[in-house]
Amino acid sequence: MPLNLTQKIIKNHLVSGEMTPGSEIALRIDQTLTQDATGTMAYLQFEAIGLPRVRTELSVSYVDHNTLQMGFRNPDDHAYLRTVAAKYGIIFSPPGTGICHQLHLENFAKPGKTLVGSDSHTPTAGGVGAMAMGAGGLSVALAMAGEAYVIAMPKVVKVNLTGALTGWATAKDVILKLLGMLTVKGGVGKVIEYAGPGVATLSVPERAVITNMGAELGATTSIFPSDAATRAFLTAMGRPGDFTELAADPDAAYDEVVEIDLSALVPMAAAPHMPDRATTIAALAGMKVDQSCIGSCTNSSYADLMAVADILEGKRVDPTTDLLIAPGSKQVLKMLAAKGRIDALLDAGARILECACGPCIGMGGSPVSGGVSARTFNRNFEGRSGTQDAKVYLVSPQVAAVTALRGEFSDPATWGEAPAKAELPADAPDIRSLFLYPPADGGDVEIRRGPNIAPLPPFTPLPEVVAAKVALKVGDDITTDHILPAGAQITALRSNIPAISEYIFSRVDAEFVPRIKKLGKGIILGGENYGQGSSREHAALGPRYLGVAAVVAKSLARIHRANLVNFGILPLLLADPADYGRIPQGAAITLATGSITPGGTTTMTVEGVGEIAVKNDLTAQELEIIRAGGLLNRVRSARG
Repeated sequence: MPLNLTQKIIKNHLVSGEMTPGSEIALRIDQTLTQDATGTMAYLQFEAIGLPRVRTELSVSYVDHNTLQMGFRNPDDHAYLRTVAAKYGIIFSPPGTGICHQLHLENFAKPGKTLVGSDSHTPTAGGVGAMAMGAGGLSVALAMAGEAYVIAMPKVVKVNLTGALTGWATAKDVILKLLGMLTVKGGVGKVIEYAGPGVATLSVPERAVITNMGAELGATTSIFPSDAATRAFLTAMGRPGDFTELAADPDAAYDEVVEIDLSALVPMAAAPHMPDRATTIAALAGMKVDQSCIGSCTNSSYADLMAVADILEGKRVDPTTDLLIAPGSKQVLKMLAAKGRIDALLDAGARILECACGPCIGMGGSPVSGGVSARTFNRNFEGRSGTQDAKVYLVSPQVAAVTALRGEFSDPATWGEAPAKAELPADAPDIRSLFLYPPADGGDVEIRRGPNIAPLPPFTPLPEVVAAKVALKVGDDITTDHILPAGAQITALRSNIPAISEYIFSRVDAEFVPRIKKLGKGIILGGENYGQGSSREHAALGPRYLGVAAVVAKSLARIHRANLVNFGILPLLLADPADYGRIPQGAAITLATGSITPGGTTTMTVEGVGEIAVKNDLTAQELEIIRAGGLLNRVRSARG
């Protein structure tokens, strides 16, 4: 039977289960990655498992989020990550080396390999044909322990690319177009697999832009074939031996097919406050822009910044617009320097930031009050920039650069000729010497633990009856940024669950934390696509610590649903979405958990309303995990 590319990789890594969409499968994982905002907790969880060393082919710990060292917390976390990596056989990437996804693409990602990472944009590595999936930190910790990664077998969507990009259209416009077509819920339970004659016209950095933002579709992952472009990229990175040709069989079947003509694309933007609010740049012409930001794991490659340098050459940024640029890695920075292109950025008035996530996660670079910011990032959720009333538009680096010069959005028809696509130099510098490689035996390594690093709180098993009030009722498309905001103040507390839990829903309802503390426990009522966005498991850990026993919603985002299961919170779905309107905040709910069966429907009693049916899409294994009080409890019990 002919197989598509996704099915080939899954078949090669299948530990158990049937490759039938929706059924539970377990996959062998070759590689893992973490970043510091989620990594500290992932490694605390790995330590709790009790193994002397990781059991993957490769595991890498990157520091790219919390690099602003204001006070002791972030540097203490970095010291912990460095020493725990040495002890357990993990490669460590120090702060300032670059953004995890850019670095992994350059140095470690391989065609046909499976990768799970504690960051939702891990699918960036799909640009070289890896099956790379974002996950919660506990799932990554278990993968490092040699446990299989369990997911629902995804459907596979073929995005058939024809034609070639022309003029000012870029890879960013491909994914913005797809987001506009499918929405932020359109990829749930699916892998987005790119095929067609247009694929050959895209370089690996361009493909990585597209797979990176596939996370905004809610997809399990996104992937491109491994072909001549992949070979050229890996060769330029000094890794020709890592190339393997991979492609779908000629007659492979797909669950859905989407057509995109690359030659018909024009420069686009995602309007506030959601990545699927696609519009054209021409439609925004005349809008004042206060800030342009270029960088993030989406658009910080050598090719991206070479295009920016070409646009800025000999010109000056509008005096009323700030321009911030964060290269994706020190390799990118070194290549720009070798070509003499940094001067073009500096002389234009741009601010060059550290090779890190920076403004993308609200770590500095916030816009002015009520300001408009054109950003090459992947998310524009309300308040994520660090300025609650800012309006963030997601754009390509080319659009951001032109906009910075003009101080406003303008019609691309007035821009003249677009810069040529930059090719990677044949002698790209190797920065792998900057990584810290673990000793053969880390038994004598002492792990450094600062005062902000707190042990993972213990969680009790699920009670036979949950009797709790609706502590909070929220609407559709609640993101993990809504549940637990990003930014310098809060992300510095990622290794301290009691401390960071004080910020749960703080920007949605400032009274939530004191309310649920007074109640002692509670239930969250949500709308459609609850928990979309970042993979941060703290958005489940914090609520569990505060006493959230269940989330009842119209629908749930994939990674957040998995994190709820991992930490023993019941993820339930309203059998009739219309019942959402019948349940007020504060309503008392009684639910007999013993009546819950895998994939079944049960009823909960809502005071003043009556019986309301709720269903679940849990497997038997997932239900066991929740009954045990979380995945770590179950693994400890299984290991004796």
